[in-house]
Amino acid sequence: MTKRIIALLLVAILAFAVLSGCSKEEKATGRLAEIKERGYIIFGTEGTWSPYTFHNDNDELVGYDVDVARYVASYMGVEARFTETAWSSIFAALDGGQIDSVSNSVAYNEDRALKYDFSEPYNYTQYAIMALADNDSVQKLEDARGKVSANDPTSTIGKIAEDAGVVFDEVKEAAQAISEVVNGRAEITFGTNVGFADYFKQHPEEASMFKIIMVSDPKPNAYFPVLKGNEDLVKVMNEALNKAREDGTLSNLAIKYFDVDTTKG
Repeated sequence: MTKRIIALLLVAILAFAVLSGCSKEEKATGRLAEIKERGYIIFGTEGTWSPYTFHNDNDELVGYDVDVARYVASYMGVEARFTETAWSSIFAALDGGQIDSVSNSVAYNEDRALKYDFSEPYNYTQYAIMALADNDSVQKLEDARGKVSANDPTSTIGKIAEDAGVVFDEVKEAAQAISEVVNGRAEITFGTNVGFADYFKQHPEEASMFKIIMVSDPKPNAYFPVLKGNEDLVKVMNEALNKAREDGTLSNLAIKYFDVDTTKG
């Protein structure tokens, strides 16, 4: 009888251990659960900012941020879908639940951190000023004060320009900003070194018209933001990004779109 009781107790203990193990398995909650249930994650993006997010000659949405977002979605086992919208409307779409995150080289700042949680950074960049080559009044960041700069003041780059003391000629797209400098409505425009390099790759005939002044060391400039309270979504995004670093995907994508590896700072 004693042996029978012992055997039953062992079975009960084993069953409890199995159930306890199952209970420790992490189940998707919140936004992540919704994404997995519907089978796709929605990223907001501009689609007009080469080489980060743009349309190729076949009108396909491509770019560094777009491809990284697709990798993250694939890791999660879902499809990546994109909602293209102006930068000034992107966070409103995130707040309203129309999108799950943003794939548009979103930088971290303290104001955004009040409302959003952020993944780990997946890219670094140097910020720069572009001016006409014969504009001798701009040689360094301090020279931007009081200058008319063609930028979107709601963007991270716009915030850098604002902190430098510029007067804004408000535009929504990088190509439009460069056009404003050419036609004289703006004296300068702030951007990224790789963004300007990509523009000259596409418009080599214009390269001699401009000069580029670097105004920062490489800084992390690309995170995936999500509404607060979705820690499990951030966790799986970070897992995907870590895997992309380890298997070389991030570096390969950076070289593909920027000609240099910009993923390590």
